[in-house]
Amino acid sequence: MATEAPSSTSELVRLTAELVSAYVGNNAVTQSDLPQLIASVHGSLSGLGSQSQPLQTERPVPPVPIKKSITPDYIISLEDGRRYKSLKRHLAGRGLTPEQYRRKWGLSGDYPMVAPNYAKQRSELAKAAGLGRKRESVPAQAANGRRRAGR
Repeated sequence: MATEAPSSTSELVRLTAELVSAYVGNNAVTQSDLPQLIASVHGSLSGLGSQSQPLQTERPVPPVPIKKSITPDYIISLEDGRRYKSLKRHLAGRGLTPEQYRRKWGLSGDYPMVAPNYAKQRSELAKAAGLGRKRESVPAQAANGRRRAGR
């Protein structure tokens, strides 16, 4: 909904009166507070037409330099400066996704969420468990012509 600034003084006074009367009709306001309320509403409405500079969102300052946040054994969170092997659960606790975290801190899309040595260790465990290999095309029992009994 686009709001245009009031163009004339009479329009500004009319809008101020409407807003103040609606507010006073629904809220208890003492007589001594009424002039301050009118001045506040009038000032807010008259400020709508002025050219204001857009707010600049500053990137927060990380507790450690970004280049030093990745080490072989851990990743230092730019949120709190603590060491983690994996950032995903830490970020979820703060209501952030990895994409939001990268965007917030100006990180590239390939910035890791897991420490390099930890990722290597998990990869070796998965390979040792047989993950990542294709299954045999025909199971050994089916090759003999026997069917497995169902339960």
